[in-house]
Amino acid sequence: MTLVLDGVSKKVGASTHIENVNLTLERGTLNVLLGATLAGKTSLMRLMAGLDAPTSGRVLVEGQDVTGWPVQRRSVAMVYQQFINYPSLTVYENIASPLRVSGASQSEVDARVRDAAKLLKLEPYLDRKPLNLSGGQQQRTAIARALVKGADLVLLDEPLANLDYKLREELREELPRVFAASGAIFVYATTEPSEALLLGGNTATLFQGQVTQFGPTPQVYRQPHDLVTARVFSDPPLNILKARKADGIATLSTGGQAPAIGPLASVPDGEYTVGFRAHHLNLEPTDTHEITIPATVSVAEITGSESYVHLDASDHRFVALVPGVRRLEPKSPVTAYLDPRRLFLFDPDGRLAAVDPTQKAA
Repeated sequence: MTLVLDGVSKKVGASTHIENVNLTLERGTLNVLLGATLAGKTSLMRLMAGLDAPTSGRVLVEGQDVTGWPVQRRSVAMVYQQFINYPSLTVYENIASPLRVSGASQSEVDARVRDAAKLLKLEPYLDRKPLNLSGGQQQRTAIARALVKGADLVLLDEPLANLDYKLREELREELPRVFAASGAIFVYATTEPSEALLLGGNTATLFQGQVTQFGPTPQVYRQPHDLVTARVFSDPPLNILKARKADGIATLSTGGQAPAIGPLASVPDGEYTVGFRAHHLNLEPTDTHEITIPATVSVAEITGSESYVHLDASDHRFVALVPGVRRLEPKSPVTAYLDPRRLFLFDPDGRLAAVDPTQKAA
């Protein structure tokens, strides 16, 4: 199965929810929709499923225009962030329900239900009813029911958001294997860049109802086409400053100058926006030719093995992700160090101007 969105837009009154989206999703692929809340992820999924009709554009399945088809005519399964189960049925029967509807034999129902229950750690709860489960267990039941349905298109709208941390991590590792083995098209919505990276596959970045980039997840992360995409795919938020290159020297909006090396060396003289992620800003010098940024500490957040250090530099606020426990007092002076090879350069229109292709983890 191939799913194509051809110039799809969705308007509700004067509000545009989806604007001119073009996507091609292939059988057996995992496709992540990454964007902030209200970026358009759920609206796009509803158009894929046939729950809503586009205002303009077409939805094609295997080349056939299914734009006007209701969801009942499509081979679709969907899991929402807020779990939906049949309260009067046991977990076993909730998972089995799509198989019962399709007329599967009892032996097939039992095998597929128990395989899904094992994957999602629901085996001890098969005889319980949803109201006797925790929220995480109810969500796992909903995911299991979608998996056993055997649909050609499986839509998962932030399905792990209500699960505890340990189970989320386990499922993030396991689900890509399950997705690949099923042969279906999986579409997985998330607000978390780290989740998109863990899942792999392809990622479409969404901003204000538009898909800003689509491609293999590592490629979109390492080489965003524009500043908007880089911001969508950065958590903590992308650090940004301005730079003016002239005669081999970059003058920075934080004050000071630096040699125009790395991506700065490959672009003509002019004005640029510099973007860099938190883990590329250090508080100790290394052996690279670094850009130095005098700053003061705003706050340090200790996460365990790492610390987020928020810095004020001139009129800028940066975040550095540094290893270890860093107990830095607010307003204490520090020097931050940035490897000029680990930059994104964007032109005045916000398009990617240069990135160092030798860097494998931008």
